[in-house]
Amino acid sequence: MTTKIAISLPDEVLATARQAVDEGRASSLSGYIAATLAERQDYEDLAALLAEMAAETGGPSHEDRRWARRALGLD
Repeated sequence: MTTKIAISLPDEVLATARQAVDEGRASSLSGYIAATLAERQDYEDLAALLAEMAAETGGPSHEDRRWARRALGLD
């Protein structure tokens, strides 16, 4: 099911969405916004899962974080 709504966006956000459509990275403004909101929900779901895991295990140690940063090439 799809519901049509009206929203207000800052000009720079709308310009970014229009550019994505113009460049073929999105089929429409509605598609761009729907995909962006779905990605945001995925991010929030992941954040909740990681918080739950950290609560159960105490989270990564300083040494774990240092290893991960080196493995990712951030340090």
